[in-house]
Amino acid sequence: MTAPVLVGPGGVAWRDGKRYMWLTALLPPLLPIVSFGLWHRTGSGLPWWLTPAFVFVLLPVLDATTPKDPVGAPEGTREALDADRYYRWCTYLYLPLAGVALLMGCWAWTRGDLSVIERVAVVLALGTVTGIGINTAHELGHKRARVERRLAKAMLAPAAYGHFYVEHNRGHHVHVATPRDPASARMGESFWRFWPRTVVGSLRSAWALEAARLRLRGRSPWSPRNEVLSAWCYTVVLFGVLAVAFGPAVLAFLVLQAVVGFSLLESVNYIEHYGLAREWTAAGRYEKVDPRHSWNSDDVISNLALYHLPRHSDHHAHPTVRYQSLRSFASAPQLPAGYGSMIVASLFPRFWFRVMDPRVAAHYGGDVTRANLDPARRARLVARYGGGGAAAAVPAVASPQAVAPAASEVDALPDRVSTG
Repeated sequence: MTAPVLVGPGGVAWRDGKRYMWLTALLPPLLPIVSFGLWHRTGSGLPWWLTPAFVFVLLPVLDATTPKDPVGAPEGTREALDADRYYRWCTYLYLPLAGVALLMGCWAWTRGDLSVIERVAVVLALGTVTGIGINTAHELGHKRARVERRLAKAMLAPAAYGHFYVEHNRGHHVHVATPRDPASARMGESFWRFWPRTVVGSLRSAWALEAARLRLRGRSPWSPRNEVLSAWCYTVVLFGVLAVAFGPAVLAFLVLQAVVGFSLLESVNYIEHYGLAREWTAAGRYEKVDPRHSWNSDDVISNLALYHLPRHSDHHAHPTVRYQSLRSFASAPQLPAGYGSMIVASLFPRFWFRVMDPRVAAHYGGDVTRANLDPARRARLVARYGGGGAAAAVPAVASPQAVAPAASEVDALPDRVSTG
């Protein structure tokens, strides 16, 4: 099949050569279904390793052996490209496939005679699907259509991470690359130290944001209008229905795969903004977000599998733009490898620091005082990499309430969650 030619204003014509390759993103939820069939047919638990092997072994190999792909849609074709509903269905289909995979995982956990190693494989397989599903929810949750927002909440349910719907849009996108953002990793901070800070901090931030919004409208935070509570309800209903269908024993599986899922998300958060910082200006505010504040990757396979998430700079500049239209910026700092490789690297702090800290230092011209530094390792990092300027005085975050917006900011928010 040949992709249609899109014509924008002024006669700009372009054909998306990756149009049908976006279906690659549906492989993660398809693989556990294949695994279930092979396991059921052969009795071997080895097929359950297909999904983690694809994401954490094959993807990195393909990224490393495939040329980079910085090509993006011309500016004039964005509107026509965003209006093409084919691309929406590439994201919509992830949810039913992930649902079928989750049901099969529940059946295998409660009805199958699995060894401990096989249970680990099932948890990793479904947790990987759930974690990548959060990225699908991320794509849908930024859109204005009500159906897409509801699909986003539904896709967050298996990971029990419904508060991401609020925190990402109204917290992370406002405070990204600053000390106020729990999802922006600091230079010198290992993933294992980042994980509890971001998991707890993101939850607190989401609740603070919603509580502030509702109180300024004269409503209790314990209201049906609380988007955090409504998103969590999806998880309660899902886990409750599955517990009735498969028995209470399935809850252990659901919790374990959820932890794997949201940990996968947080590993992505860790690599996306590691050490990058927005400067505190003389006007008493942080500078505007631009391509310098996100790590990008033009590795084609990771981009296809993650709906262009690695083109993160353009996403932060234009949150409502659909994935197929995101561009690569030459001014954005580039990761040395694709997301699959970098996620694995993030689990090994010594290796991660050896690879990424020099890149952060180079990004700031050898002055790491301009980076987002881990306070506990600040002196060591400055001594090692150099600090040519005085550190800017920026506001500290002393409590969860500090990440809530000011009254003037909340007053400008709609009753529903903002999309960017």
